[in-house]
Parts: sequence; structure tokens; C-alpha cells
Amino acid sequence: MTEPREPVIVWFRQDLRLSDNPALLAARDSDRPVLPVFILDLESPGAWAPGPASLWWLHHSLESLSRDLEETGARLWLGKGKADEIIPALAREVQASAVYWNRRYEPWAIARDSRLKSALKQDGVEVRSFNAGLLIEPWDISTNEGKPYRVYTPFWKSLKAKGDPRAPGPRVERLDFYGGAPESDALSDWNLLPAKPDWAGGLRETWTPGEAGAHTRLETFLDERIADYDSARNRPGIAGTSGLSAHLHHGEISPHQVWHAVKARAGGSLSKGEDSFLSEIGWREFCYNLLYHFPEFPEENYQDKFDAFPWKENEDALTAWKKGLTGYPIVDAGMRQLWETGWMHNRVRMIAGSFLVKDLMIDWRRGEDWFWHTLVDADLANNAAGWQWIAGSGADAAPFFRIFNPVSQGEKFDAQGRYVRRWVPEIAGLPDAFIHKPWEADRETLRKAGVTLGKTYPRPIVDHKQARERALEAWNEIKDAA
Repeated sequence: MTEPREPVIVWFRQDLRLSDNPALLAARDSDRPVLPVFILDLESPGAWAPGPASLWWLHHSLESLSRDLEETGARLWLGKGKADEIIPALAREVQASAVYWNRRYEPWAIARDSRLKSALKQDGVEVRSFNAGLLIEPWDISTNEGKPYRVYTPFWKSLKAKGDPRAPGPRVERLDFYGGAPESDALSDWNLLPAKPDWAGGLRETWTPGEAGAHTRLETFLDERIADYDSARNRPGIAGTSGLSAHLHHGEISPHQVWHAVKARAGGSLSKGEDSFLSEIGWREFCYNLLYHFPEFPEENYQDKFDAFPWKENEDALTAWKKGLTGYPIVDAGMRQLWETGWMHNRVRMIAGSFLVKDLMIDWRRGEDWFWHTLVDADLANNAAGWQWIAGSGADAAPFFRIFNPVSQGEKFDAQGRYVRRWVPEIAGLPDAFIHKPWEADRETLRKAGVTLGKTYPRPIVDHKQARERALEAWNEIKDAA
């Protein structure tokens, strides 16, 4: 019997797909057997280890990837622990000639991968990394002065001026599998799914993790929604967005595939909806650009003057916000949607975030942390940029004095109350005129709707007008700081 040839380890990370996967393609074309690997590394990220909702998604995405790999003749090897320890040990055991992976851009991942690359090279193992998750590398786009972009609009113009990104690579249909690896972990032993209690019913009803689910969702969006995306994306009561964020975060579909699918569907010039959607893909790139160049972004105010902002410690208010019991229906609807489905409509993320940071004056990092643990699309770059944008402390952020009024926002973007009635059913019987401000309804209207304020639905935990004035006073105290 001939000895197996030295394999190439392909380390899957946030690239859980077989199509347009540069590391996997390079390994397939290397004329060496391939060992696909995934490491559940919950130690290296520190405070940014995946939250429960992300782990739920990861379990199902790995199930999908495992099935797809089996169709190629390969099996996914699973290990748990610090990747920069497990990968070198595995490479030595199987006498791997190379390790390939697709790059990640979180500060902790860059540091870990650098350590790993050094260790492997000391062992004489070839290391290659590839871009699978961004349209352009952060170091390949800069201002005329050679500095990172800090404002989105010129960043987006510069990105578009570079032309279309590379075309997506083909799907890997067959692999020369290396079968000599030690025993793999069983996915079920990782206990990524909730058991007692099982809180994931809403997630199961809402999502289909995996590469096939990603492409189905993209095709549905292109067929049914993208034409009206520019206006529909702001209306939470209808299915107007793509719903691709979690699929993109876990790498079940690449931004290159999304970009070229939109361009192919457009044929020639882009419609308003298509252009608006691609600009959101561009915003995702901008967020990663910020994270790469300013690695402290998820934890520190981008604008130093916000270090002096007088945030309030109010655990009761924070809990009411988390549970969707603030007394402001559009905020409560968003928070309940988040808890049940692991996702929140982007317009409502801005409204709920503004309420936390400005009406309640609670530090944006408390909101960032809650979203990190409850979102299936929890992404360090997007989450941090979103919260710093809301707080006014970030790069190209909304000014702090732009304080969302939860009533007027609800009336503008959910005029018929469809969204609120879906997620706050205890006030569903109220007329449209009061669905976003039940405290203004007269006693008879409340009685007919079965609403008793303070019992069946809370009264507002703050008065928005007074809260706005308090926030602006705090802002005026710090706004001129260097």
C-alpha cells in the first residue's frame, strides 16, 4: 500500500461555502489531497467570541457545509480549542505540506493568524491566505494622501471607480480527500444549540443557514424585492430587504457573488433599487475598512470627546429596552423581533439604538454587547460601526443632535402599524392613529382595544421630549472638546 501524499489543510472560517472559495479552489488545484478543517475557537476572540444566536447559526451552517463536502468525496474535520495550537499539531500529525485559509480582519484574528503563520513556517509548512470576504482589501483603497477613508461617500466613489470586483470562482464539485486524519469531534458534542430552554423556535422558522439557503434568499430578493429596495428597505412592516446579512457574515455567499448577480440581473445600467442595494454592500466594505485601520473601534469612541459623555447607569431601563417594554411601540417591536428571530430591521435598529443612547443616555457599548449576543448576523465591523454611527461618536456618524423621535419614526415608516401589530400584539386593536402613541388614546379607545396602560402594556419609561432635552444638554457640555 502506498503512503498517502502530504495533504493541504483547508481551514474553513467565515467562508462556509464551496463556491467562490479561493482557499478551497487553490487546494483542489494543488495536485495534493485535501483535508477540510473547521476549528471552534472560542478563546482567541476574548470578549468577541460568538454569541448564542451566532452559535445557533454556526451549527446549522456547519451541518450544511458537511453535507456539501460529502458530495465532493470529502469530510469536514472538526476540532475545538485555540486554532493557533490545534492547526500546527494537526499539520504535524498528518504531515501536511501546506495550510490554506481565507483572511479575516478582526484585530484578534489578525494577531492569531500571524502567530499561526509563524509557527507553521517554522515547521516548514507552506502557508497561503486569500481574500474571500471583501470586494477590496482594506490596504488597497486609500485617499489621495494615502490615508484610510473616514467618510463613506468618497470611499464608495473610490471603490466604484476601481470597476467591478473579480468574478466569482466556480463551485468545487470534487476533492481528492485526505482520509488519514485523527478522529474528528462530533458537531453535536459542541452543544451549540439551546436545549433547556429551547429559545430558537423563531430562528428555525425564519432562517435557513447554509450556502443553498443563501442563494435561495438572494434569488428571491432579486426576483421580488430589489426593484423597490430604495424605498421598501425603510419599511419594517414589509419584506423589503435582502435578509443576506447573516449569510454574508458566515461566508455562505460572497460579496463578489452578490455584486455580480445584481449586475447580471440589471443587464445594463442599474435601477435605483439595484444601485441602492449595492451601496449597502459598499457600506459593509467601509465598516471593515474602519475596523482594519482603527482596530480599537469596537470598544473605544472614535471621537475622543465622547470619552467625557455622562452616560447613565440605569439597569432597570436597560432591562426594559432589552425586553421590549419601554412603552414606545416601534422600539419594543424591534427588540422583540430581535429576541425571537435573531434579527432586527435596519431602520428599527437605528430607532431602538437612538432610544437607548439618547433617550436613556446608556452607553452605546451596552447596546453593542446586547446585539452581539442576540443577532444571528452579529459582525464585529458592522455592529461596531452601526452603534458608533447611532451614538454620533464614530467615523462619518450621524450627529449626536440627530435624535430619532420613536413616535414620528413609527408613523413615517410603519404608518399602518403592521410591524408593531406583528411584534406587540397586546396593542394590535388600537386604531392607526394611536398605534405608535397609545398613551394619547382616550379611555374608551383603550377599553375597546383591550389595552390597560401600566398593566397589559407599559407606559413610556421616559418622556421623549424631556429625554431629548437632557441628551442635548449633555452633548453641549462636550461638543467643543478637542
